[in-house]
Amino acid sequence: MKFAIPLANGKLTAHFGHCHEFALIEVSDNEITDTQMLIPPPHEPGVLPSWLHHLGADVIIAGGMGQRAIGMFNEKGIKVITGAPELEPEKLVNSYLDNTLMSGANVCDH
Repeated sequence: MKFAIPLANGKLTAHFGHCHEFALIEVSDNEITDTQMLIPPPHEPGVLPSWLHHLGADVIIAGGMGQRAIGMFNEKGIKVITGAPELEPEKLVNSYLDNTLMSGANVCDH
């Protein structure tokens, strides 16, 4: 399973579509096995869903995201969790795996 998390200063950022870095975290047997920091392609509608699908992302943990983007990710079989706290990506993934990830309202500013 692979998780994609938009980052700013090493923590989750609420500005999904305009982040400058993504953590791509691979998990096997409920343990983090690999973490990559990746620079996304320039932001345009539909680009990030295709890019993250190509990278094998299964779950996106985000602060906020527009409904259109959520729909595009869902069409590609990628689960989207919004309203997550601004924490380090490994903490977010471990919380997800432990079923303790606090998520709330989609904090999208669109």
